[in-house]
Amino acid sequence: MPPIRKKRRVRTAIVGTGVGLPKRVLTNFDLEKMVNTSDAWIVQRTGIRERRIAAEGESTIDFALAASRQALAEARVPAEEIDLIIVGTQTPDMVLPSTACLLQARLEAVNARPFDLKAGCTGWLYSLVVADQFIKNNPSLKALVVGAELLSRSLDWEDRTTCVLFGDAAGATVVTGRRDGRGLISTCLGGDGSQWRALTMIGGGTMHPPSHEMVDKKLYAARMEGNKVFKLAVPVMEEMAWMVLTEGGYRPEEVDLFIPHQANIRIMESVAERLGIPMDKVVVNVDKYGNTSTASIPVALAESSREGRLKKDDLVLIVSFGGGFTWGGALLRW
Repeated sequence: MPPIRKKRRVRTAIVGTGVGLPKRVLTNFDLEKMVNTSDAWIVQRTGIRERRIAAEGESTIDFALAASRQALAEARVPAEEIDLIIVGTQTPDMVLPSTACLLQARLEAVNARPFDLKAGCTGWLYSLVVADQFIKNNPSLKALVVGAELLSRSLDWEDRTTCVLFGDAAGATVVTGRRDGRGLISTCLGGDGSQWRALTMIGGGTMHPPSHEMVDKKLYAARMEGNKVFKLAVPVMEEMAWMVLTEGGYRPEEVDLFIPHQANIRIMESVAERLGIPMDKVVVNVDKYGNTSTASIPVALAESSREGRLKKDDLVLIVSFGGGFTWGGALLRW
């Protein structure tokens, strides 16, 4: 009688990654000419040295499309085989339709169900967890999960506390079910809406609809209480890391690569120190791109993979924190 073979559990795995970036580079020295700031001040407080800024006429969909095409090519998945498109963004091309619908049309992904998801900088991770729920029900399903932002269009370029922080980018991932041990081991999500005032863009919605007053008062622009965000982000990101590690049955020292949301180098260093993860295991690209919100983690994943820093069977820890407030963590086998 042949031995009974136990089927491996299906996991949601990332099988393709892609990046979409504007060509224009805005350095800290460029910003010195625009606002009362300095390269030394920005680097010391944030770790950012430059960021990418979209050109006039470019919109979120342009970079989401470039990233998605890369991810599909790497995954060797034709667009018509994509079943689900989720775009995490705070800066959609239009109020209606969703950026995901526009992306579906550009890709000619005729069989995909498209929708946007809005969860602050945690938007890509939230979107990944949503896709994971679909794939648990249907392991053959293929999803395109995108994080894309043009935050430069939502900044007050006279406010040095915010305009130095953000950049434009898109990152895309193709995910599907696998039984080879690769994929998501554990995930968790959380949030606290009572803290929304610490990081917000209040204009343009039904509370402050488009008007001359909204533009004159720059209510469309991002506003942030930096010290409060720092104090909230560090302990919550540490907690998310411990939750996914504990659920997965791992310890921090077993992590091969730690990819935190690229908001601020001091936040990343503080979280890594609390977890006991050395900085040589931490992916940092905030110096090149600034805070790209929902795009930061998928961009970091794609670059780490292309540079050979992310290898097959690596244990990868991801944590994120964003306006809302929202937060989340994921542990996966690459």
